Amino acid sequence: MNAHASVFATMMQRSMSRSPVRIRARRMVFSTMLSPTMGRSFASSLNTQGARRSFAQETVSFTYIDPTGEEFPVEAEGGKHLLDVAHDNNIELEGACGGELACSTCHLVFEEKIYDKLPPMSEEEEDMLDLAFELTDTSRLGCQIQVTKDLEGMTVRIPDDGY
Repeated sequence: MNAHASVFATMMQRSMSRSPVRIRARRMVFSTMLSPTMGRSFASSLNTQGARRSFAQETVSFTYIDPTGEEFPVEAEGGKHLLDVAHDNNIELEGACGGELACSTCHLVFEEKIYDKLPPMSEEEEDMLDLAFELTDTSRLGCQIQVTKDLEGMTVRIPDDGY
């Protein structure tokens, strides 16, 4: 048993007499410590939980275009981040930080009509985009954009960031 698992087991034994809410909270905290993405799953579930509920069975179709011009049509579940959708479909979109908004390797370029429908960009995302190659007026980070019905039928370009 590794050190994290040992700490987790000890904490869980101590918390068994406490309320179910505290137990669930501790399980979430410790499961993120043990996860290979170090918190991505917990943060994603908090950020997208409502979206996942409202799109539970709905899918959205759109197309990624890689730097060579090859098209990759996909169907994505509502609420997923575009970085995760690319990875789920074996599309080369790096995402070096694992979607933690600490790099710009999941840089995508959107059509203007789609870009206008995206949620506002955070200051942190704007700072990371400043580091991206081939930055355009319609650039965003794939780890920050969730699949919604507004993306139906779009094409999104993966720029040549050292592809």
